[in-house]
Amino acid sequence: MAEGLCNYYWGNLIDCYSAGIEKHGLNPFALIVMKELDIDISHHKSKTLDDLNMSNFDYVITVCGDADKKCPTFFNSSIIIHKGFDDPPKLAKNLKNNEEILFHYRKIRDEIKNYILTLRDNLNF
Repeated sequence: MAEGLCNYYWGNLIDCYSAGIEKHGLNPFALIVMKELDIDISHHKSKTLDDLNMSNFDYVITVCGDADKKCPTFFNSSIIIHKGFDDPPKLAKNLKNNEEILFHYRKIRDEIKNYILTLRDNLNF
């Protein structure tokens, strides 16, 4: 969701990429809630940090709750920022009702969106 939101709002100014510690696949609930904002992430793929050329990043922003503890060390000049968000799959883990599950995905999507919209004021791009 973060990559889709970042590219939607700032893609004309910066290149945004997303990767995790592990690949989990593209979550169907993430697809639904992003589509509600007219953002199509169906072409996205689950990636790990090994899938990206990390030597070219000016900023690395970790968004998962424990990513700052698990994130690898960056030896280049990347500025690392941690802004933890709850993990929607973990929040919805024991829920059976799709509307309850979507509630959590929407909540985190909106939190990430609001954060991304404030980044331009705080970063030099």
